Amino acid sequence: MPITHFNAKGKTYYLHQGVTKTGKPKYYFSMNSEGILADAIPEGFEIYEAPDARVFLRRIPPKIIWDEEKQVVEDGMRKYSGVQDYKIDVRGNTIEVYTAIQDRETFSQMFAAMRLPPSKAKIAELVTQFMRFSLRMKFVLEDEEHRTFVAQRPGFFGWFDDWDDIGEPGKLPTLVKKYVKLLGEESVDEFD
Repeated sequence: MPITHFNAKGKTYYLHQGVTKTGKPKYYFSMNSEGILADAIPEGFEIYEAPDARVFLRRIPPKIIWDEEKQVVEDGMRKYSGVQDYKIDVRGNTIEVYTAIQDRETFSQMFAAMRLPPSKAKIAELVTQFMRFSLRMKFVLEDEEHRTFVAQRPGFFGWFDDWDDIGEPGKLPTLVKKYVKLLGEESVDEFD
């Protein structure tokens, strides 16, 4: 049975198997079901879906962030933030929070006004397919022994890797409660 992955935008990806010019095995995902499909994930690898719904096969990264810590951010977004559409990702020692660039309601009204889709379900499907996300906040593990984090927001000048610390380092639940509520608000750029 070929390895497939159904991504957040409703697309099916197939894991393909091939060889490099030097004869080593190579694997990649494609929406094309033609070709040599892999029937197993190679040992030491995992399927990874990026926040933009692209699908990759990657080496299993070392576990620096605990599942419980990622869950603290997930729960905090639901409890304290007014943002409806968001994604949480973990990269190395960082928990990243992505928020939708578009407002779901405005996007839905736009599709409804076009009178192309026949139903609310089709509109919801289109919104999901075309929704884009932007990285808006990070929680970076500063002290692995004491599990303290620092919250960060995009830098003032908006450069790709320009991030500013927000406040002082602290325990993740405290930082999440204090800062995720500002996501989606105009005050997002006016953190302490």
